[in-house]
Amino acid sequence: MRKYLQIVDRHRASQGLRLANYIIDLIFSYILILILLGVLGIAYAFITGNTVEEIGYRMENMNPLLDRLITLSAYLLMMFLTELITQGRSLGKLITGTKVVMIDGTSPGTSNYLLRNIIRGIPFVDQLSFLADKSGFHDKWSETCVVVKKNYEAELQLKSDINTLGTKENI
Repeated sequence: MRKYLQIVDRHRASQGLRLANYIIDLIFSYILILILLGVLGIAYAFITGNTVEEIGYRMENMNPLLDRLITLSAYLLMMFLTELITQGRSLGKLITGTKVVMIDGTSPGTSNYLLRNIIRGIPFVDQLSFLADKSGFHDKWSETCVVVKKNYEAELQLKSDINTLGTKENI
């Protein structure tokens, strides 16, 4: 169990910012998924000799459960890779000025990002958890928090500056 820092809690992103992150990320992800599926469909048609229309027909008439599983898996994988590569900042977080940190103020690791995104895939549970609290289950169970980056880092810098008062600088 990690120690929860007050500085993290003070700069926690509001539910409105979290919702904006979710909507932006969802729209961006679906656009990328559609592009990716289109490219894969064309490549598959080229490899198998089928027409693009035949592949499109098969994709349109896919089992709805399989369609949802593929789409959800692609979304979760994309979010995981995005947060991992950008160190806690998806497109939505970049636009809203927020980022993911551990509750003890450290940077999340690969396993934390992976756990966050696996939990996001639990239908309705994670989305409904925001009604009761500012953080969803994917934050609680992975011990992460979304903070307003500018304010959080400014307070960290101020704290660092105060801690270095009275120490001699090497020039």
